[in-house]
Amino acid sequence: MQSRPTYDYTALEEQCHSIRERILSVVSKNGGHLSSTLGATELIVAMHAVFDSKKDPFIFDVSHQAYAHKLLTGRWEAFETLRQFGGISGYTKPSESPHDYFVAGHSSTSISLGVGAAKAIALKGEQDERIPVVMIGDGALSAGMAYEALNELGERKYPMVIILNDNEMSIAKPIGAVSRMLSSAMASPFYQRIKRGTEAFVDNFGEGAHYLAKRFEESFKLITPGIMFEEMGIEYIGPVDGHDIKQLVETFETAKALGKPVLIHAQTVKGKGYKIAEGQHEQWHGVGPFDIESGVSKKKKSTVKSATQIYTEALMRQVELNDNIVGVTAAMPSGTGLTPLLEAYPDRFWDVAIAEQHAVTSMGALAKEGFKPFCTIYSTFLQRGYDQVIHDVCLMDLPVVFAMDRAGIVGEDGETHQGAFDVSFLRAIPNMSLCAPRDERSMHQAVAFAAAFERPLGLRYPRGAFLEAELPESVPFEYGKSQLLIESESDILLIGYGNGVGRAAQTRMLMKSDAALLDLRFVKPLDGQLLQQLASKHNRWYVFSDSAAMGGVGSALLEWLAIHGKSNVSLETFEYDDAFIKHGATPVVEEALGLQPQQLAKRIEGV
Repeated sequence: MQSRPTYDYTALEEQCHSIRERILSVVSKNGGHLSSTLGATELIVAMHAVFDSKKDPFIFDVSHQAYAHKLLTGRWEAFETLRQFGGISGYTKPSESPHDYFVAGHSSTSISLGVGAAKAIALKGEQDERIPVVMIGDGALSAGMAYEALNELGERKYPMVIILNDNEMSIAKPIGAVSRMLSSAMASPFYQRIKRGTEAFVDNFGEGAHYLAKRFEESFKLITPGIMFEEMGIEYIGPVDGHDIKQLVETFETAKALGKPVLIHAQTVKGKGYKIAEGQHEQWHGVGPFDIESGVSKKKKSTVKSATQIYTEALMRQVELNDNIVGVTAAMPSGTGLTPLLEAYPDRFWDVAIAEQHAVTSMGALAKEGFKPFCTIYSTFLQRGYDQVIHDVCLMDLPVVFAMDRAGIVGEDGETHQGAFDVSFLRAIPNMSLCAPRDERSMHQAVAFAAAFERPLGLRYPRGAFLEAELPESVPFEYGKSQLLIESESDILLIGYGNGVGRAAQTRMLMKSDAALLDLRFVKPLDGQLLQQLASKHNRWYVFSDSAAMGGVGSALLEWLAIHGKSNVSLETFEYDDAFIKHGATPVVEEALGLQPQQLAKRIEGV
């Protein structure tokens, strides 16, 4: 048997300390994900000690916890630019480093990627040289995709090491000293040698011996948390202390030598090493700049309500008026503003964890039973439930409301999180209608309309506050109707959708030319009657919407103009080009895209 390498555990512990200090220093200035990445430090240091990220695929689920990995792979100095425009990403990104195996930003993809990598390694005949190493959090195991991958992995037995970072909701609580003793024993080389020897021994004694040996092993594992994984055909080791570097290295060495799929259950503490953030403090998951000594945020509290806050107030008002309104979110209760509703109406509002597909389909059934569901999910995460929107809501023409928070540019989270595509991917679905509010009053009106609407409806709104503009007061929403906010004799018509109305109004204030201004409100269906009138008066249309241009609001209007033969009208859209939008502070990103009002005013006037 090949001897194991020796490790300097003191040096590895010092490395963990240095990494935590670096993470705290940078995140306190730039903001970012903190508690999860601090908690995963020893796991990642041990991964790099035992495995080789130059050849072994290192796959991080979501990857917001991978800051230590970045620091260990040549990005110590560049880490100063974390999440800044032109700097390094807060997630793994192969274009940034060859040590980043895959782009990640959404949950529960890691085991599937690991299975795919393991298949490729097997096809290349490289199983003696490479092994996929996957880190996944306990929360990510709430999504069905993870179990789909585990199901195949347990059947095909590809060598792979899965590190389950259990930092919040223990899958099964260890049962005292006995469980710890057994788990430690299962992680030891001695146990694994005995197990392999026993398997070889009973091979000579037929089915009876196999049965007895299996029952003996199962009787031990029934009092550990690993029975579920073992039943799926995946070797289970744990729970192990996710902050004990020596135990982690020894466990990883054992798993590496097994030549089969192994899941290591490591228990960690969120925020480890920074006392203020240690434990189950949701506010330390993603943070803005803060003072390290006190933990106090450096960001000034805005006196302006966010669109999310306004949505919460509007929905709460409708819930008080209508007992049939129910709602769901997928692991983002505070981010989507649903926490107050979950607390006030626990029998009518649910957080189903990271399970967007289930969230959408379950609301379809509630709609069929006569309830009025509000499915409140970030724009980027609704992509994960797209088939369910089509198959389980729109096909049945069920009155589910899809309230899409974070529509548009979301800033430092970058490509994986930008809410660019919801207009494009929802507009193509039969029976779906799409609308967007532009300010606080219109949000209340849009939610009231949605509560009474009896068909599928998508409603989008931005991260942070609506763009401010002095405009005529919003009127109640009517199906498929726009609101002409400013009339003009000019040939220029500015058309805003949702938060784009504020951008259009700000642009108009900077223009030397006069222009009419339309709040489109509905991109599906369009207000054909009003558009007919506007096309006869204005022949230069400019579209403002925080969405992708391809299939977006401008596309919808171009289709309408073509169908109705309005060849006299030229249209330019200020939506996003056909490219993924990089990370950075939202105003900086918008300026790079040429979407700041002063830039748009010059484009319209040809300056």
